[in-house]
Amino acid sequence: LERGAEGVGLYRTEFLYLNKSAHPTEDEHHAAYSAVLAALGPARPVVIRTLDLGADKFSSVSGAVANEKNPFLGLRSVRLCLTNRDLFTTQLRAILRVGLLGDVRVMFPMISTVDELRQCKTLLNDVKEELEYAGIPFKRDVRVGTMIEVPSAALLADVLAGEVDFFSVGTNDLIQYTLAADRNNEHVAHLYNPADPTVLRLIRLVMQAAQKEHARRPADRPFEVNVCGEMSGEPLYVPLLVGLGLRQFSATPRKIPEIKRVIRELRIPEAEEVARRALGMECASQVTSYLRDYLRKLLPSEAVD
Repeated sequence: LERGAEGVGLYRTEFLYLNKSAHPTEDEHHAAYSAVLAALGPARPVVIRTLDLGADKFSSVSGAVANEKNPFLGLRSVRLCLTNRDLFTTQLRAILRVGLLGDVRVMFPMISTVDELRQCKTLLNDVKEELEYAGIPFKRDVRVGTMIEVPSAALLADVLAGEVDFFSVGTNDLIQYTLAADRNNEHVAHLYNPADPTVLRLIRLVMQAAQKEHARRPADRPFEVNVCGEMSGEPLYVPLLVGLGLRQFSATPRKIPEIKRVIRELRIPEAEEVARRALGMECASQVTSYLRDYLRKLLPSEAVD
């Protein structure tokens, strides 16, 4: 809030599980989420991402397989939650209950198929029925979203859009999985590049599907898309992302003033032209060079790396 945020675009819940000797209880979840809402107030949105453990994030009690040969393609994130349903439903119960305190939204990470998303939604509905039967108050119409961070999800965006209320484009994993390059591996990290045309085309595909879905929705229930990950917090990519249709940016707090500084200087037609030109380029180096030149012109008094 001190840096101008208008809500929480991605509330990570992994900290509740890491370095713990037991699963967090429903009340522990509820207390953590309640503290966020108390700080933000009831009007600002809080998007709670369900447990995203596995791969590079392990917990001794999560059920993740720490010695998987290829953990980034293994039992992680929503796959882990659907395998350990007690762990999953505990979190979902807390999210639904705390929804009464403000604009709480639930988001499922690393969805790769329609069936996965529907399983999550079915489980959420089951939890609602359990709370209803027990007479426990909860938010019935909580907004449900999915992250788009796997190429299969981007390619199926038109179908997934009909299943949820919003998307969050998770650029870190989307880039990693699209280019088959682990950004934490020094031997291939040079291949990990947000400006790669394949990544831009996937984001454009997602936005086209989202815009079509938005046009079908009532005005009081718009279909929304936000972008998160390091790309959304980098001023260099802001004009491009705006030009692709993004209007909500989720970034680390220290980056918010920089992002707003760039956005205030933009004009939508110019940003759309930036996106059009970038999409017509053949390699990441061309896109990066073009974006740097554009940002220097947009902010002539500031240094651009």
